[in-house]
Amino acid sequence: MVSRRLSRESGHRRKFLAIVDDTPECERAITYAARRAQTTGGLLVLLFVIVPEGFGEWMGVGDIMRQEALTAANLALDAAQARLSADGGVESERVIREGKPAEAILELIEDDQDIAIMVLAASTAKDGPGPLVASIGRGAAFPIPVTIVPHTLTDEDIAAIT
Repeated sequence: MVSRRLSRESGHRRKFLAIVDDTPECERAITYAARRAQTTGGLLVLLFVIVPEGFGEWMGVGDIMRQEALTAANLALDAAQARLSADGGVESERVIREGKPAEAILELIEDDQDIAIMVLAASTAKDGPGPLVASIGRGAAFPIPVTIVPHTLTDEDIAAIT
């Protein structure tokens, strides 16, 4: 069970969580979450999850792989924040976690009681809507509302509905 959300209490601001990854639809989720945060006076939390596949095989190689993954995560977050700045900016926080994506998301939601809404984007690719969206379809539940945005929405579409 997730701890009580504090985003509506004095001294707190509602946060919208968007996942940064290498999927094409990720940018749509970030754009939508940023607009919602901006229009409601909230904040945007950008989460990048490093999946530690094979980090522990050999000590030195594992350290190098972990450092490369951290560098890639920071570059992806830098790019996301640069896009947001170019679009007028929204206050954002960046978080990097290591582990399985769903578990890392749940831990972050538990750790930050101001996160009130998670935004994902659904792909229309032949291999499915994306792993997190598909997991929700299979019955996985997150302890906060999840907004699923079609990846086909344009910036103008998003501006019209946020």
